Amino acid sequence: MGVGNAQDQIDFNRARTRQFLRSVWGVLSGDSRKLMAWDEVRDKLKLRGMLARGIQTVPIDKIVGSVGRYQDFDDAFLPRTGALSARWRKINRAFYEDISLPPVKLYKVGDVYFVLDGNHRISVARERGASFVDAEVTEAITRVPVTASDIDANTLIILGEYTEFLERTRLDALRPEQNIRFSIAGGYARLIEHIAAHRYFMGLEQQREITEDEAVIDWYDNIYLPIVRAIREQDVLKRFPGRTEADLYVWVSDHYHYLKETCGRDVSPDEAVADYEELFRARSPIEKVQGALEQVVDTIAGRGEDDPPETIALSQVL
Repeated sequence: MGVGNAQDQIDFNRARTRQFLRSVWGVLSGDSRKLMAWDEVRDKLKLRGMLARGIQTVPIDKIVGSVGRYQDFDDAFLPRTGALSARWRKINRAFYEDISLPPVKLYKVGDVYFVLDGNHRISVARERGASFVDAEVTEAITRVPVTASDIDANTLIILGEYTEFLERTRLDALRPEQNIRFSIAGGYARLIEHIAAHRYFMGLEQQREITEDEAVIDWYDNIYLPIVRAIREQDVLKRFPGRTEADLYVWVSDHYHYLKETCGRDVSPDEAVADYEELFRARSPIEKVQGALEQVVDTIAGRGEDDPPETIALSQVL
């Protein structure tokens, strides 16, 4: 075995070792480390139409999946089997000898890419520390924004639900500025329920048949946005780490109806948001300590469980 072949083997063995260690850590951490499969993304996002974009220079860290070899590499494009050795080492040798290789072929969806042809070249390029690769790009049309930071096995389910929601409501056509994003699955189905109920009550109030487009627009303008504006104005999201405006909208909306029934009067979105935050926000360590001290003071003062605390939420006083 020549010096070059020996070095190529060393490089491949190093890549395989890294892949093994990542897979072990993935099992321990619950992260599958799997490369995204194009077919699954295509079906979930209901991709339609492909546009040739020509030769482009593509950031390698935005290549997140493969069309046909997603089982051969992990999500860092490290080889998962020794059977890839011969092809991998041959391309690695071309890098050492500065031999020009043809552009890889990629499918683009939103801001991310999937390898149609050139998986081994991407694997070697990443292992050699390359940041960019020349690629022949074909872009798929999608209704939902897709970025490298928000597409994985879990978020793909949510993106698929978002796609179905937009196809059902046409909200992206009716209100192009909309960007309703959830951090957990199931949220868009709740919105469909909200819109259906809103359409029903609009029909009762106006004594006529309400079109779905009318209901969607009125719900978005007069139900969804007022609560979201209150969430923004009160800077509530900082109290709910990892959550989105849409998450808070669903929860505050439920709380809003609870308050109306409890208080016996209409409640503004600002009041509902403020009350929800007071009841359910994530407490800082200092606030937790303060709460514990207040409980100690209450005990020393002899305040009973039925005595009102000094500060309580709106739903407890109205």
